[in-house]
Parts: sequence; C-alpha cells; structure tokens
Amino acid sequence: MTTFSYEEADALQCGSIVILSGNIDSTTAKISVSKAMRVILPLLLLALPSIAAVPLEDLSLTELEQRLESIDGELEQLASASFQSGVGPIGFRSNTHKTSREDEWVRVDLAQEEKIDEIVLVPSIWRDTKSGFRADAFPTEFRILVGTDSDSDGQVIASFTSEDRLFPRTAPVVVPCPGTSASWVKIEATQLSARAWDGLFILQLSEIFVFSGEENVALRQSVSASSPDSKFGLSRKKEYLVDGFVPYLLDAAQGEQSLAFVSEIKSAVQPTLTIDLGAPLPINRIHLHTTELSDTVPQTETVDFGIPRHLVVEGGMEPDFSDAVVLTEYRMNSIFDIGPIIVRRFPETICRFVRMVALEPHRSDARGVEGAQLGLAEFEIFSNSRNVALGIVPSCNLEVVSPERSLSALTDGRNLYGQIIPTRRWMNELARRHNLEVERPRIVSALNTKHERQTTLINRLAWLVALLTIGIILIILVDRMFRMRHVTRVRERLAADLHDELGANLHTIGLLSDLAAESGESPDQLATLHRRIRSETERSGRAVRHCTDMLEAVGVSNDFEEDMRRASRRIMSRLENEITIEGLGFIDALNRRTRYDLFLFYKECLVNISRHAEATKFSTHLKADRKLIELVISDNGHGISGSGENRVPSSLKRRARILGGKVNIESPENGGTRVTLRLPTWKLALRRT
Repeated sequence: MTTFSYEEADALQCGSIVILSGNIDSTTAKISVSKAMRVILPLLLLALPSIAAVPLEDLSLTELEQRLESIDGELEQLASASFQSGVGPIGFRSNTHKTSREDEWVRVDLAQEEKIDEIVLVPSIWRDTKSGFRADAFPTEFRILVGTDSDSDGQVIASFTSEDRLFPRTAPVVVPCPGTSASWVKIEATQLSARAWDGLFILQLSEIFVFSGEENVALRQSVSASSPDSKFGLSRKKEYLVDGFVPYLLDAAQGEQSLAFVSEIKSAVQPTLTIDLGAPLPINRIHLHTTELSDTVPQTETVDFGIPRHLVVEGGMEPDFSDAVVLTEYRMNSIFDIGPIIVRRFPETICRFVRMVALEPHRSDARGVEGAQLGLAEFEIFSNSRNVALGIVPSCNLEVVSPERSLSALTDGRNLYGQIIPTRRWMNELARRHNLEVERPRIVSALNTKHERQTTLINRLAWLVALLTIGIILIILVDRMFRMRHVTRVRERLAADLHDELGANLHTIGLLSDLAAESGESPDQLATLHRRIRSETERSGRAVRHCTDMLEAVGVSNDFEEDMRRASRRIMSRLENEITIEGLGFIDALNRRTRYDLFLFYKECLVNISRHAEATKFSTHLKADRKLIELVISDNGHGISGSGENRVPSSLKRRARILGGKVNIESPENGGTRVTLRLPTWKLALRRT
C-alpha cells in the first residue's frame, strides 16, 4: 500500500482537494490527473479517513468538544503566521484591469524534467487598517498546469473557483500532485480579484514553490508571464516569484529560542566561517538565516544587518581548501535581494569541508561603531535533504565578542522563535493552521448552539420538574381533600342510612307495639304482631352489624316498585295510600346505590308522615324520563310549620344532597303536605360512572 509523509498528508488537507470535517474550508479542487495519479489519489484518500466530510450538525456535543480539544492541541504544535517588517521583495504583479474577467498567467520553467509532488502558492500580503493582514489580489478563479518539453499543452492538475472559498486567508495554498513529471509549471488566472488600495484587478503572487521531496526545484529558475515587470515598483518582478523569500518569519511552535551569531570586524582580515562535516558528503544546498531584527518600533537595524553584500561558499576535501571549488555565490545588489532565509541550490558536490567567505562584509551606520559586522542566525548545509551541519560548531577567524552570540548558535538548529523546520513542512503547517483556524470558530459556534439548546432543555426540564413537583403536591392535596370529603360523605351516608333505616325500623316496632297493646284479647293477632316485632328487631340488628352492606346497598331487590309498596305496608299500615309510577324502566336503569338512596328518601318521608302528620291517607307519584326523576309524596295531615328551606327536615336535606337533587316542601290549599324531590338525570348518570 502506498504511504505518505505527514507533510504530504497534511498537504492534501491544506491543498483544498477534500472538504474538511464540518464543511470547514469548502475548497475542493477540481482535479484532472494522469493515469498514475488516478491510482495514487484514492489510496491517499483511504489513508486519511478523518478528512471525510462530516456535517457539524450531525456531531454530538461530546464529539464537538473532542474536536475542539483536538484542534487546540494541534494548533499548539503548528508554526505561527508571523510576518516580516521593513523592506523586501514583494513578488509578481500583473498589469491592471478594470474588470475581473481577464486572463493572466505566470510560468516557471524548471532546469530539467523533475518528479514533483507538491506545488505551493504564497499570496502577497496586504496590511489592512481594519482587519489586519490579508492576501491581496490572489486570483478568484485559476488553474494549475504542468507539462514537459514534449508536452507543450500540459495537463491541468488542479482548478479553483470562487465556490471553493479559499479566501480570506494569509496562509499559502498547498496543492499536492504526487507522481507528476514536469519540466514547467503554469498558473493561469481566469478571474482576477481587486487589489486593496485602488480596486483595480490584477494577478499578484509572492512566491511559487515546486517541491520534489524536500527540494524546491523552482528556486531561482526562469519565469515568464503574460504581463511585463512593473516599471515603477522595484520590489515586484517576476523573478521574485522563485527567489525563495516569503512574507513570513519562521516561527515554529517547538524548541527554545536562540540568539544569532554576531561579530564585529575590526581589522582588514577577510571573515570566513568553516565547517568540518567529519566525512565526505554529497551536498547540494545551503540555507543562510539572517539575524533577528530589533523588536522596537521603529527598528534599529535594516533587514540586511550582518549579511555580506558579496560572499562565496566553497567546498573541498582538504582542510586548507587547497582543492576548493566554489559551490555558490551570493550578491546583494539591492535591499530586494535579501530575506529571512537565503537559499542557494547547486550541483551536488562531495565535500568534507565547507567555507563561507565574506568578500564584501556588511557595514551598518546605525551601530555607531567603525568597521563591519558579520551576523547569521543559522548556517545549514544539506545532503540528501538533511542538514548535515547541525550541531557542528564552526571555526571562524573573527573574535567572538559576546557569549550569548557564540559560534555554536550558527548550527544549533534554532532561531529567535525556536526550532528551524524544513521549508515544505513550514508551508504545510501554515496552511494547516489556516484550515484549523477557519474550522475552530465554526466548531465553537456549533458548540455554543448545542450548549444553548442543552441549557434551554435543562431549563425546560427544570420547569417541568417544578411543575411536576407542584402537580404532585396538588394531587396529594386534592387527593387528601377528596379522601376527607369521601370520609365526610361516608360518615354522612352512614349517619343517614342508620337514621333512615333504623329510624324507620324503630318506628315500625313502636307502631307494632301499639297495635299489640290494643289487641290483647286476640291471641292470634297478638302472636302475629309479636312475630313482626321480632322480625323488625332482627332486621335492625343486621343493619347495625352490617352497616357496610347498607353502603353497598346489599340486600336491595331489583324490584323498586315492590320495595316501595312493601315499605308502605310496613310503616303506613293503617293509612290509605296510592302509589303510581311512570317510567319505571329509567328507575331500574339506575345503579343499585342510587336506587337504594332514593328508596331511603322515600322511607324517611313515610316515617315523618307517620310520626308527625296525623294523616289518614297519602299518595306517592314517581315519574322518570331522560331528563328528570321526580318523586312527589302528599298527605292530608295538618301540614308543616316554617317557611322556605327551614321547612325541610334535616334528614331529607341530607338524603337529597347525597342523591344530588333538590327537595321542596309545600302546603297545598286543601291542606296537608307535599314533598317533592327532583333529580336531574345527567347528575345521576355522572354518579353511575
């Protein structure tokens, strides 16, 4: 299975070929690749499952928190985007246009056909007075083509449109192209963006890297463009696209800071720095890191401080350099020939000893001292993309004037900001940082949304718990009230049942006793009366012992009319009576408890007539229909005193209340008393459920 380095894997994310988690950058490059790339890219995508698109709304709160923690942890390990200050080369700027739909291009011709695997485009940076640093006049729509000497048309390896949302950004755009052979690289812009200061449309870039492994094979190669160099800006030339200078400072996240080596040149001696590699090694590249500038505003030194205006780097196998060959040469013809890292590539040469000779040392008027200065933060020598000078203390023919700026600082692998990392990794980390910094606020926003929803849910749950608690308390209180009411009603019913049942029985016993006293000369009648008295006594005893039976109406027959007639015979045996019933079917449809309560009301009326009315006859009329049950009991007694509700005996009021009806007592014009009970059927129906 094909594997890729961290830089290559990260380049895939930063190069906008896929969409990051949560649709973060939406910079999907439209790739048209060779047959070989069609085989390699799917393997690369399979090797990076974490890059698959996952909508943020589909992530749980825990997953979002873990993602945010992962982003913060990764950001701590990535290089920071620190920017240069002072004067230096800007890059390339095309002709100006009044509309965006104009074609501009730049092309880099490599020294030979190379196997390239990554292209990096570094934007020109504008310092916006309101929003800070941002890319200026980077094309909105463009494509990248590569080709060989035999393929003049080339092939498109990546294309971008405004829908890819590459910007705003200050970081480089990284486009991986593993396994691609090319002798030239071309960037074609089909839609330009406006430059900040006047709104005219141009193509503007700071640097183009073309990597073959760790080697930038585009360095100092031939560049052609659709527009000529500017006549007015010396800082903008097409050659500056491949000079190796970028608008960033190498500010890695790891390592301790190191102060640059600086020495005063007080004599006429020609300064040299010599490094013994310990063994012959094939070397092909050097990096000279310039000294850190002062952190004051304004700065006390220019960007070229300590760098010779003319130097050569020689290599040889002998320590006295008797066999020396010139590896590379550097001349600073203007301030635009200097940057934080001076990179020079040269044909691979086997050397053990490497010497830098300052043919024209730097002289600074700002220091207020006579003589010249030599200053470097790091001297890197590369063999097979590895810094073989790391940790080897150089020798120098100059006097070290400060222990903090010793010769060991030249090869300690650190600068003022920390560890010095390879250029390709540096560009990838800046691009990766951009993607994460774009993703992070969206993660935070999604987290805040979910936290707000969670808070709302918790608040709702708290209110629900409070309402449930209040509801439970109310239910308990209402239940307690209903229980107390039920107990009261049971007591009331028990008292009413005992009063009505026992009262009627005792009254019947009293009447039978009177009859027995009057029939003393008739033994047969007396015996019958005694048996009836005995029966009523047993009935009363059972009523007292089994009061719950009365509550459940146990023993009540299903023949309501017969019960009424039997009660009339028992209680009103000497009185004439007439009983008429209409709608008996509605009465029989009532539940047993209601029929029993109605029956007890009737018995209580008979007892009251028997006790108090001194009547000779009475009549009963019961009428029931779908709306109303009406019971009317009339007698020809001497009537009842009082008026309104005061005329109604308490026992009848109590029984009527139990039934849910209304009782009324009237005194007809022809004398006597008429008791009327009205029961709405709907109340009885509710009581039956």
